[in-house]
Amino acid sequence: MKFNNRNIFISNKATIGSNVKIGDNTVIYDNVIIGDNSIIANDCVIGEPLHDYYFKDDYQNPPTIIREGSMIRSHTIIYSDSIFGKNFSTGHRVTIREKSKFGDNCRLGTVTDIQGYVEFGDNCWLHSNVHIGQKSKIGNFVFIYPYVVLTNDPTPPSDICVGAEIGDFSQIAVGTVLLPATSIGKHCLVGAQSLVGGKYEDYSLIIGNPAKKIKDVRELISKKTGKSHYPWPENFSRNMPWEKEGFDSWKLKNGYEND
Repeated sequence: MKFNNRNIFISNKATIGSNVKIGDNTVIYDNVIIGDNSIIANDCVIGEPLHDYYFKDDYQNPPTIIREGSMIRSHTIIYSDSIFGKNFSTGHRVTIREKSKFGDNCRLGTVTDIQGYVEFGDNCWLHSNVHIGQKSKIGNFVFIYPYVVLTNDPTPPSDICVGAEIGDFSQIAVGTVLLPATSIGKHCLVGAQSLVGGKYEDYSLIIGNPAKKIKDVRELISKKTGKSHYPWPENFSRNMPWEKEGFDSWKLKNGYEND
């Protein structure tokens, strides 16, 4: 055991799987379910109650589900009414608001802020200091790099909330802002510090402020290899599920025949 079993609160209405390690000063609220072989590090809050908790005597905390093999690092706060797939992991000081849904094998970097009411597919990697606005919808194998912001209010301040969408296998580079209702297709690359609005088809290379499609991303030639790096799954396999068999073989077995 790596922790000291100090100042831990676990609700008697929580369900904790086998071989779960829980760090010091951590609070686990009602109706939290934590899967087997997971780690919740020091100073975390899991199943943070929603707004009504503070004002209604009959409040009941919605379920929060963290599936097996997950790693929640120190000072992470996860609000109730969210679900996380297998092998979910966070860096330090991550905040995830209510009604967030993540697939399997997703990673969130340090100081990432998920504003809730979002959907992520499988194998999404978010680096540090990423902000995801409400109603965002992210596909599978999407990588989002530091200081990216996804916005959702087209006429702030208003009651309109229209999140951005990002398709499978797309890459969003450092310092990019996606405006409300932006739609990025599959296998796209958005260049660093771009300000992006509108709708972009699959395989778009998107760059600029304001951003525009420059070319088909498959036309982007690597200076190192002299060949196109895209689609990147054909050329990058480290820690990917196709690492041993190759992307072409893997995608046929996993419903990505057209990718």
